[in-house]
Amino acid sequence: MKKFWLLFSTMVLALVLAACDDGGTDEGGEENGNGEAEADFEENDYPSTVTVGTASQGGTYYIWGGGLSTLLEEHLDISSNIEVTGGPVHNIQLLDADDVQLGMVTEGPLYEGYTGEGEWADQEYDDIRVIFPMYDTPFNWFSLESTGAEGLEDHEGERVGIGPAGGTPGTYNPIIYDILGIETGDQVAAGASDMVSQMLDGQLDHIGFSAGLPISAVVEAETQADINIYGLTEEQRSTVMEELPYFQEFTIPGGTYDSMDEDIETVSQFNYGVVQKEANSDFVYDLVKAYHENIDQMIDTHNSASEAEDPEVITNNTDYPMHPGAIRYYEEIGIELADDVYPEEWSDEDDSE
Repeated sequence: MKKFWLLFSTMVLALVLAACDDGGTDEGGEENGNGEAEADFEENDYPSTVTVGTASQGGTYYIWGGGLSTLLEEHLDISSNIEVTGGPVHNIQLLDADDVQLGMVTEGPLYEGYTGEGEWADQEYDDIRVIFPMYDTPFNWFSLESTGAEGLEDHEGERVGIGPAGGTPGTYNPIIYDILGIETGDQVAAGASDMVSQMLDGQLDHIGFSAGLPISAVVEAETQADINIYGLTEEQRSTVMEELPYFQEFTIPGGTYDSMDEDIETVSQFNYGVVQKEANSDFVYDLVKAYHENIDQMIDTHNSASEAEDPEVITNNTDYPMHPGAIRYYEEIGIELADDVYPEEWSDEDDSE
């Protein structure tokens, strides 16, 4: 009897070991026998409708949302909805909740969300995936000419509009003031158009905003009043970029607005289109392909899209994971991507799809 139980125990142990060593991957997404990572999630089906996360009305994201919606409907036969949101931070949160399926983000919130290091981030939003490049978002500030303000130092103790909560300006304008040691008065979080209306009604002294150029809210303001538009001094730029390394130097060309004769030096962040990793790979491939092959259509929507005219601009992203569907397109047209953008769910099999 003892021999029987010994033999039985040995057979059971052998079966358990065989099941654990099948040359494949477990549900945790470990490597298989070929050293390739396998996904531990299921892709969504190819969508018939897509909700696009934008930002406040009067901002560039909202205009881009219209262009992307047209692209989806005309070239992929996918119906779409444009969602007014708080901007990049809000878009990341909405993507995570699947309330939107396509979003737009600047690099600061992308970094903070992906790493979970932003004050707003209650988790690591590390399932976000980059799919296409967009444009630079420069920061600029403007005031009624009658205030005499020509720089951020003139905002000391004044009531300022900082942009919508969750948007790029609403997130980083307060941080910039803090870094530069400028103590403003009330900081009002609102959409671009709403801030202009408040300024014209005498409720705001100054406005800080950031979006792709030209910003429609600035155009709206200068058609109704005389305004001063300005950026940051060299010292202010250096201080901001030292504290926030995802900012870069940027020059707003003179003549961008009627009220602006000379170049303005400031800082900016780059923008990307993003989805969640569960997005259907064929859908993402088709979308990115349609985006680049019809970039003239996007440029007609907003001139800032001219910055993405060359698909090589995607190589600006060297740090954040890209969706396999997007990677497939860029590799197909011969673009070499940075190693760090290949996500955990990528495998060599994706190259042959």
